[in-house]
Amino acid sequence: MRFLADIPDDDVQWLDAAAADQGVSRAELVRRAIAAYRAELSGDAIDNAFGIWRDRADIGDGLKFQRRLRGKRT
Repeated sequence: MRFLADIPDDDVQWLDAAAADQGVSRAELVRRAIAAYRAELSGDAIDNAFGIWRDRADIGDGLKFQRRLRGKRT
């Protein structure tokens, strides 16, 4: 569905720059923002983030990874 929305010029410039950085259209960036906002409001953001790193092979043991990030010994 298409709709019109008045957005301040500086926000449009920011959207254009962010869209260019991410290699997507302005419309796609707005769609993503709306989806993220809906998830945040509905509480789905936590559910959507659960297990997000499960396929990462570079982490290994979670505690060791955390200590490595913090500069502590493992």
